[in-house]
Amino acid sequence: MSQNPPELRPDLAPRARMPDSPRPDGQPTIGMVSLGCPKALVDSERILTRLRAEGYAISADYQGADAVVVNTCGFLDSAKAESLDAIGEALRENGKVIVTGCLGAEPDYITGAHPKVMAVTGPHQYEQVLDAVHAAVPAKPDPFIDLLPAAGIKLTPRHYSYLKISEGCNHKCKFCIIPDMRGRLVSRPAHAVLREAEKLVEAGVRELLVISQDTSAYGVDLKHATDRGHRAHITDLTRDLGQLGAWLRLHYVYPYPHVRDLIPLMAEGLALPYLDIPFQHAHPDTLKRMARPAAAAKTLDEIARWRADCPDITLRSTFIVGYPGETEAEFQTLLDWLDEAQLDRVGCFQYEDVKGARSNALPDHVPAEVKQERWERFMVKAQAISAAKLEAKVGRFLPVIVDGVDAEGATCRTQADAPEIDGNLFIDDGFEGLKAGDIVNVRVDEASEYDLWGQLVE
Repeated sequence: MSQNPPELRPDLAPRARMPDSPRPDGQPTIGMVSLGCPKALVDSERILTRLRAEGYAISADYQGADAVVVNTCGFLDSAKAESLDAIGEALRENGKVIVTGCLGAEPDYITGAHPKVMAVTGPHQYEQVLDAVHAAVPAKPDPFIDLLPAAGIKLTPRHYSYLKISEGCNHKCKFCIIPDMRGRLVSRPAHAVLREAEKLVEAGVRELLVISQDTSAYGVDLKHATDRGHRAHITDLTRDLGQLGAWLRLHYVYPYPHVRDLIPLMAEGLALPYLDIPFQHAHPDTLKRMARPAAAAKTLDEIARWRADCPDITLRSTFIVGYPGETEAEFQTLLDWLDEAQLDRVGCFQYEDVKGARSNALPDHVPAEVKQERWERFMVKAQAISAAKLEAKVGRFLPVIVDGVDAEGATCRTQADAPEIDGNLFIDDGFEGLKAGDIVNVRVDEASEYDLWGQLVE
């Protein structure tokens, strides 16, 4: 059974695309392996930008680097295993390895498996990473070379960029340890976010993807203060960002009541009609055991209101099956809820105990075989809904953004699809004049469970 989307897990992110540019002889060179969620990818970009500003070159391979920074994920056991494998590979291929990221919050876990790593730092610890790099490979700045691009170093394609608006989270969901690793919510000033977005758009970015641990809570820690003419509130920020002329996509929006205020902005075209909202479950008892925010919200009523205000809105979400105490009746409630909600993009992963999470202590853990069986039933339901939703788009005319072009065709995305985690739209004919970043109109001709095919229109 394939997942929807194929790499939906929150511990996975787009593969980093390392810039490759000539460098002077003797210039110290650092490689980067970036794992984890898009928020970690933004952290990697910031680290590399600062290293570049200090005179370091960036290597796309292990052999060309004087040292390698591995940005890890430490949320689920499977992500930890992937991170340890990446560290081991970097050690074998290069030998000089500095570890950062969420798994860095467990240094003994890392050094127990790989005692030869040079340094371990935790998530969001930019200064400590730089100190470790300086110790391993001293900088040799060249004042005659412009080392810092206007928009910084990007590990994603030039035409889209993640825009992190805050760090940390104030919630205490029992299955999550992100607040323990990354701390409480710290929002960036709205004017700083807007300035970064402006620079990205000026550098050619056509799509901005807003990310955080809790996008809806943006500015709560700042008491939604106004600074330099910009208010730190998600609705104000969305309105400001929506005037830059790029596609604006909102990720990880918790289902608070004020989210309804974002929907008219989507209807106006200031933000894409796309809402990534982590419901996690549908049964109220399960949500209470999860200690989820807005657990008592009447989500079906909210969804109906959103669709009334913005009929073309795309809703995507992730869910957990097999949470401790989940009964067959609770799981069936989730399946029935999916039938009513008719979410466009849905993904699911099986509950795993995470070291340090309060959910570990809950009674009535669900056996592995039951979790697997429920996951399979969930995915059958989600796939059927997705297929029907996409089939309904056949014959429609839609704008798409081009992600890549090769000899066989153009790979694009509609406004309903985020990069790497949702579906694609493929153009097989008349694509020769297209390039990455183009936004064009297509007529949808064919649909599968997750993807679309279409033809260019004038």
